[in-house]
Amino acid sequence: MGAAMEAEWNEMAGNTGGGQEEMAAGQLTCGIRFLTDFWQEKYLQEYIRDGGSKIKFVSGRLGSGKTHFLGLMASLARGEQYKVVQFSAKDIWMHDFKEMYVEIFRQCDILHCLEAVSHRLIREMGFDPGDIPEGMKFIDYLSQSGLGDALNKREIRTQLRQMFLDNPMMDNNFALACSMLTGSILGYPVLEEQNRELLLAWLEGDRSIKLSQLRAMDFYPGRITRYNARHMLRSLAEVVRMGGFSGLYVSVDDLEILVSRSSLEAVHYTKMKREDTYESIRQLIDDIDSMKNIMFVYAFDRELIDNENAGLKSYQALWMRIQNEIVGERFNRFADVVDLDRLAAQEYSLDVIIAISESLARQQNIAVLPLARSQAEGIVAQARTGAVGIPRLIQMAMQEVRSNV
Repeated sequence: MGAAMEAEWNEMAGNTGGGQEEMAAGQLTCGIRFLTDFWQEKYLQEYIRDGGSKIKFVSGRLGSGKTHFLGLMASLARGEQYKVVQFSAKDIWMHDFKEMYVEIFRQCDILHCLEAVSHRLIREMGFDPGDIPEGMKFIDYLSQSGLGDALNKREIRTQLRQMFLDNPMMDNNFALACSMLTGSILGYPVLEEQNRELLLAWLEGDRSIKLSQLRAMDFYPGRITRYNARHMLRSLAEVVRMGGFSGLYVSVDDLEILVSRSSLEAVHYTKMKREDTYESIRQLIDDIDSMKNIMFVYAFDRELIDNENAGLKSYQALWMRIQNEIVGERFNRFADVVDLDRLAAQEYSLDVIIAISESLARQQNIAVLPLARSQAEGIVAQARTGAVGIPRLIQMAMQEVRSNV
């Protein structure tokens, strides 16, 4: 029933992709805006954009709105000109950080970023990228204008070196690969298509390529592994920033898969893989201050906290870094571990619950009345002691209303 209900919620919310999804997300967030607006202002518009880095954890009971929260934050991040990466821990192995890096790299579209960097270089040399005919490389434009001389070619090399190889935020091999790829976009230095594909494959961590093929290009890197993947991610985030984006926003859903015993799941974590995952997150927390313009958000059901034997508390090196030492009466919007159930108890008043049901009712293809005040009161009472969060209870109540129409 959970999966079917989730699909029903997505249908009711209009989550079918693109702008429609973002519009629906905005209409169904009366209570959650208390937190998302704060994150947008303090993190997306200020701290991360200004060069900071952050890791947040979002938890709650089944149906507390975690996935919806991640979707809304991703929408806000796109609006703030971030490169947004979203994936589920059910689809990507989490115990090897290289797997995370590869997924983030694939979703970032590095060539799009390097294209923007090439435009920045062109402007640094005193030209306007808009003046270059579509499909023409910069070096060909210079030659056509009688400016393709050795002096301008040397200036291109100098700019590439300063942007990439002299950048302290970038791994030297990562920087050299990006410098050559950007040069190929500019048309100088020339890079053969086969070598271009080899560089992209190396950046993506493809183990099938032979390092000897890269050495033929005077490029002598090692392979990307779980041990250097975080450093490569820092380099990737820097390329994203150089491409004119505000930063890199990464959200990971369904982390409770780590403690799942279901045989139906595509991935199953042994005790060793689970602890390797905890250690990988612990290392990321310790390294996050060495990164810039990047924000991670991990989401999971409360079971990952409540499970004493296999959950986060079972790995003290990680738990000591993420637990909230001081818990006040009011919800702390700066907290690194966000409890959506606690937020709902504070912010989801009767009026908010009714407003959400009204938003859902307006999106139905058939006439469905919003929830009555007595129904909203019942939802609040049930949420205090039940195992289901308020958003899912609203969803279930609307399902019942719909079925009675």
